[in-house]
Amino acid sequence: MTTTEAAELVDERNAVESIRTTCCVVGGGPAGAVLGLLLARQGVDVTLLEAHADFDRDFRGDTLHPSVMELMDDIGLAERILELRHSKLRSASFVTPTGPVTVADFGRLDTRFPYITMLPQSDFLELVTREAARLPNFRLLMEARVDELISEDGEVRGVRFEKDDRQFEVRATLTVATDGRSSRVRHLARLEPVKTSPPIDVLWFRLPRRREEPGGVLGRFGRGHAVVMLDRLDEWQIGFVILKGTYRELRASGLEALRKSLAETAPELADRVELLKEWKQVAMLSIESSRLREWYLPGLLLIGDAAHVMSPVGGVGINYAIQDAVVAANVLTAPLLAGRVGVAELREVQRQREWPTRVIQFIQTQVQKTIARNAMRGAGGTFNPPLFLRLLLRIPYLRNIPARVIAFGVRRVRIMRVKQKI
Repeated sequence: MTTTEAAELVDERNAVESIRTTCCVVGGGPAGAVLGLLLARQGVDVTLLEAHADFDRDFRGDTLHPSVMELMDDIGLAERILELRHSKLRSASFVTPTGPVTVADFGRLDTRFPYITMLPQSDFLELVTREAARLPNFRLLMEARVDELISEDGEVRGVRFEKDDRQFEVRATLTVATDGRSSRVRHLARLEPVKTSPPIDVLWFRLPRRREEPGGVLGRFGRGHAVVMLDRLDEWQIGFVILKGTYRELRASGLEALRKSLAETAPELADRVELLKEWKQVAMLSIESSRLREWYLPGLLLIGDAAHVMSPVGGVGINYAIQDAVVAANVLTAPLLAGRVGVAELREVQRQREWPTRVIQFIQTQVQKTIARNAMRGAGGTFNPPLFLRLLLRIPYLRNIPARVIAFGVRRVRIMRVKQKI
């Protein structure tokens, strides 16, 4: 091989393959998948980049609230979602010394879907992206790890990513970051979120559920901890809330300490805590609530957890991420089809979604402060709900407010300009 031939081979190996698209969506979570589908349905050329090889990751948010099911119904996917193996959470309650208190009864809501649909997020994402892939203007690239933003003349023009040990770039009219609470794009754009509530730690694991046990969402508070139990048909998905920074101490004490604390906080689980045999059965998630002051730069928009990390209170993170995607599609479809998206359009997406986000984050913060924190510090392991909550739940015209906020958010959104059904 001559020196010239060797140089040409090196150039070929180092060449960056360029992809051109109208909208590059980074992150194949609920917001990214739904946004990609909605834009592609309207004729926008979409490239969706997902860093992982598949969608199957444990203890992701697995809840589709009534608002999401209504949106999926609008595009003909609700019934197909319900054909997948799932459970329906029809109420949310927590246990007090005087008995259970139902905080949210979804059965009283005016909707075709008076429940929270609980199914693996991977199943939902596979269904949505499979539908999008039927459209000729949608492209999904898995194992595409973004490592650089392309910026020219003060505007983001796309991203560079690595896949199969090769370098690629996507040049796009608009780049949308939907890559979650640890957003790589947010980091590359040097955008710093503002924290909105104290952080907490949650241990996630599963234990068997008996058919005769009550379903829905159950919560227990006290003895220094809080336990949330989510009905997964034959399993409980359990969130064990601990004080921030105490995980190492708990782990050093051994699994027996965790089993003991769990049995004390939720006595109904005492007969099966021994099934927790290894720490690898437990996933630790550090939770904090935050949001960006501005969700955009010229040529770049951030939505979902990339723009606002939600507290687990109410389990509304997926709900809000998908609503962000719907509003983004509503506002941006026409500019994208015209080939130019200005800052004014990006600002409009934030304007429509920032107020609902601020409201729900304020509510979550107050719940954490007035209920979760007080319960975890309460003496004797017992907890009584605060007076305002007890009064709210007794007034017929007001008692549905918690259920409505959890189910639909502060403001319902609808899909606009749908041209075709799948």
